[in-house]
Amino acid sequence: MMSPTATAAFLSAAPASSSSAHRRRSRLPVVSASLSPSSSSEEPLLVRAARGEDGLPRPPAWMMRQAGRYMAAYQALAKRHPSFRERSETTDLIVEITLQPWRAFAPDGVILFSDILTPLPAIGVPFDISDSKGPVIQSPVRSEEQVRELVPIDLDMLQFVGESLKILRSEIDGKAALLGFVGAPWTIATYVVEGGMTNTYTNIKSMCHTAPNVLRGLLSHLAEAISDYIIYQVNSGAQCIQIFDSWGGQLPPHVWEQWSKPYIKQIVNKIKIKCPHVPLVLYINGNGGLLERMTDTGVDVIGLDWTVDMADGRRRLGNQISVQGNVDPAFLFSPLPVLTDEIHRVVKSAGPKGHILNLGHGVLVKTPEEAVAHFFDVTRSLRYDTLFQGCVAEELETVA
Repeated sequence: MMSPTATAAFLSAAPASSSSAHRRRSRLPVVSASLSPSSSSEEPLLVRAARGEDGLPRPPAWMMRQAGRYMAAYQALAKRHPSFRERSETTDLIVEITLQPWRAFAPDGVILFSDILTPLPAIGVPFDISDSKGPVIQSPVRSEEQVRELVPIDLDMLQFVGESLKILRSEIDGKAALLGFVGAPWTIATYVVEGGMTNTYTNIKSMCHTAPNVLRGLLSHLAEAISDYIIYQVNSGAQCIQIFDSWGGQLPPHVWEQWSKPYIKQIVNKIKIKCPHVPLVLYINGNGGLLERMTDTGVDVIGLDWTVDMADGRRRLGNQISVQGNVDPAFLFSPLPVLTDEIHRVVKSAGPKGHILNLGHGVLVKTPEEAVAHFFDVTRSLRYDTLFQGCVAEELETVA
């Protein structure tokens, strides 16, 4: 639940009750990528920060894995609907789960409850989810023939995503940014090639040398499908898209340059043509060795994981690109004053422009909801003009 102070201070920003939500669903507008606000000041704070606009009052905030297992409301719903696939592929459940943290904490970003593997069946790669093993792909794609059997993404199979985004855009009603997300081609390919989760990535890494043409064909197909999936999310109401290259950090930097980066750029180039107004965020877990290499992917925002010092990350990236992050999720288990101090440190290190406050990774299981509420309460109380009073903004250049 939201803390009493948050409830009092932000009552006017709180979302509508679930009963009123159901009454409005029959009057949902059709949202199109061609729609854009009449002025940037009417856009959500998060979108404006992603674009690096000047003059914002404070950093916007949201959390990766914002909706999920740490919340009592989610746990109760999961008992009634024990299948993750059901929860992430049923419109009413997607909407309800996505809105749970929005109702409780009123973050500045509301991210669709889904999974990076959700579009796989729509390109001809079925998968299951095992309670003990996680995602399982019975027929890993490792041959040229299997790549040829992949199909263009069938967006009709993903209507629950589009329907959910349209409902969510209406429910949020401009009080926060609606985020969609996708997995990067390399990260999706690790599951498709390995057949599920892995700690070693030996099959896909060896394919870089033993079957490079097969791997290139797979990554190209995934890049095209993911691009179309992003456009579909935007057309359905998403205002910002995060690309998760979750396992890109498992590659040596020069290998990431060859086997992940070109396919991210392929996606970004297409989205910048089709949906130029929609900011793109790129997050790579373990990206300390990749920061400078990430800048020319063309994304608007680079997410920093918690192992990168924010001040050092900003120095390395310069201030011509926005940053996101990067409080260590473990700080949410600390005494609240310690969490407050860490939020202040990260925000001061990021500077008064182009920063989206987030964790450096997803919310951990068993994270106290009181700490999550405090995270957002503190963020809403921040003011750049107070934090940086008397400071002269330094124009940082990207470190070569």
